[in-house]
Amino acid sequence: MTVLRRLACWSLLVFLGGSLWAQTADPAPKFEIADVHVSPPQKFPFMHGGTVQGGRYAVRTATMVDLISTAYGVDAGNVQGGPSWLERDRYDVMAKVPDKTTPAQAKLMLRSLLADRFKLVVKDGMAPMPAYVLLAGSGKPKMTESESTEAGACVPQPPAPNPPAGTFPPFLVKCHGMTMETFAKLLQAFGGGYFGSDPVIDGTDVKGAWDFDLRFHFKQQMDRAGKDGITLFDAVDKQLGLKLVEKTAPRQVFLVESVNRTPTANPPGIAEALPPFQVPQFEVATIKPSAPDERGYGRITGGQVELRATPLMFLVMFTWDLNQNDKEALVGAPKWLSETKFDILAKAGANVRVDTSPGGPLIDFDDLRAMLKQLLAERFQMKVHMEDRPETAYTLVAANPKLKPAADPKSRTKCKEGPGPDGKDPRIASPVLNRLLTCQNITMAEFGDELQRTAAGYIYNAVEDGTGLKGGYDLTLSFSSADKVLPGDTSTASEPNGALSLFDAMKQLGLKLEKVKRPSPVLVIDHMDETPTEN
Repeated sequence: MTVLRRLACWSLLVFLGGSLWAQTADPAPKFEIADVHVSPPQKFPFMHGGTVQGGRYAVRTATMVDLISTAYGVDAGNVQGGPSWLERDRYDVMAKVPDKTTPAQAKLMLRSLLADRFKLVVKDGMAPMPAYVLLAGSGKPKMTESESTEAGACVPQPPAPNPPAGTFPPFLVKCHGMTMETFAKLLQAFGGGYFGSDPVIDGTDVKGAWDFDLRFHFKQQMDRAGKDGITLFDAVDKQLGLKLVEKTAPRQVFLVESVNRTPTANPPGIAEALPPFQVPQFEVATIKPSAPDERGYGRITGGQVELRATPLMFLVMFTWDLNQNDKEALVGAPKWLSETKFDILAKAGANVRVDTSPGGPLIDFDDLRAMLKQLLAERFQMKVHMEDRPETAYTLVAANPKLKPAADPKSRTKCKEGPGPDGKDPRIASPVLNRLLTCQNITMAEFGDELQRTAAGYIYNAVEDGTGLKGGYDLTLSFSSADKVLPGDTSTASEPNGALSLFDAMKQLGLKLEKVKRPSPVLVIDHMDETPTEN
């Protein structure tokens, strides 16, 4: 039976039960000791870690859905049910593991931890769910069978220098030794603008490993690329001889039967058993001024960081987890910080911690930020401190509420980019309305918090709830990204080009964002040299 026929048969299945995943005896391996706590707040949180290294296993800034997905090896979208907080609360897990613990064993240990510390019980089964399926085309694949014996990888390439005026070159990724199963997962990782939260599943039945190049424009770049733009769907079709089709496909689902929001307390002696790692440094770093006509570019490959034509302003904002749009978040910045551009090539030592990713291990994200801080301090003599200062902020108020109470008050609290249950998508008729935020069972306080992540071009800090509205709501908000609003003042109303600012769009909900000044942490630069020390 072919993969496609299996898909057709399995799609008839409905969720009728299955086995309960709970530790009944004690067959599964466990961590020797584990530190579990709520993650510290971040402006743009995402799960990272997930590797065994130096006798430890770590997962950071992970939702319960992330933890279940990691422990059971399923797509996060397949974790169904559970309480409303399952996709919002975030946790850090740092655990000690026995010598020679494999990634597979670590997953089993994480399952045990979830059962022991959060009292998690999940039920498994199969159900038809939305997905994008990667299929073989009508002819032979337009790819070369790989002769590589190394693990497959897809590596982003730097943009070509000096592109013709008025052109916007596509993103180029070179893939070697790539199986179609792994490639499908990578498509979901670097093509998220096209797929939303739906996974990409391999249905090609194409065996073996392959070498190929793929050129495409990200979804948000298509209007800038104009007639020369190529979507990811067209690129996969024309360049690889494959197809991406949206359909319902059978997927394993995990229904959360029960779980505690607060984990049990850490065992005594946890600080002594798991002392902080010593932050590594870059083994070697080369810094030089960029050529005048060089285009900006950046990538991380394993433990190596490569940046081209990058102003240090970007690096500083990234390193301290500041919103790149927030001009008030950085105080005392010299003018050259935004204007002078550098090429930086930095390589970490062999013992650097790594995070898992679809494209292979990457330098640990927390360590990367700490290492960049050291690099800036050593090479640019940078001295900084944090302090609270009045900064532009917003309070959400109820003007003439037009909100619908949540259809299911027990459903998950979450937001996504895309249409709501009615399927209406104003982006199709008016591309300048390029943002469509749909939220489910969200309180006004949670909605205000969500805006600083999903509308980061407008909102730089957490929004305070001043609506007085209680309970959760289902809502959809259509607006234009900040770069579409002219002439650059994001607090203005609608523009002649049809763009609709976030602030004006709030009228759709009968809400209003009132601008205030509120003390917020800012980074103060006390000293910084424009010329780096010698390589």
